[in-house]
Amino acid sequence: MIPPIDLTFHRGVEDIRDLPDSPAEVAVIGRSNVGKSTIVNAIGGSRKLARTSKTPGRTRELICFITPTGATVIDLPGYGYAKVSATDRAAWKRRLGRYLAQREPLVDVLLLIDGEVGPTALDKEVLAWLREMDVPFTIVATKHDKVKSSQRERRKRDLAAGCGVERGEVLWVSAERNVNVDRLRAHVAGKLSR
Repeated sequence: MIPPIDLTFHRGVEDIRDLPDSPAEVAVIGRSNVGKSTIVNAIGGSRKLARTSKTPGRTRELICFITPTGATVIDLPGYGYAKVSATDRAAWKRRLGRYLAQREPLVDVLLLIDGEVGPTALDKEVLAWLREMDVPFTIVATKHDKVKSSQRERRKRDLAAGCGVERGEVLWVSAERNVNVDRLRAHVAGKLSR
């Protein structure tokens, strides 16, 4: 079993200039309610590390977690929540663009896709953005346990095709059922140890 990564909440910031120096950073991004906080908690092995909310769109800041070596994990604000104003959405896009373009320690972005729903138009837009900006990313399909076992193989093919990647390039995870959490931790630990 891969041990949890030793993460401590550092702080939430609105501007990337307020993030700490870091030797390596992994960011977590996805639409609202895809399970970003749950994934951060699974990586760190604590249900209390990142606050989860039943109300999508709560996270407005860049939430920073830090390891004992100074490496960082950033929980980025979710996207695609309808009740957020157009002004807030535009501000989110500017902030995210600045973060992706200017954050030098960034070594990987975990793009979370709801495994039950598949990639949405917004997911594909963010994916295109990451490719265009040449930002390294890993697609993580969440909620593996919510997909009926009889439909999993087809869903895995369809989700990978929808993202324009090979099926083996998508890491399927269920934090609830502890499916592939070890693989996710090993992946993140490898990126942070660079």
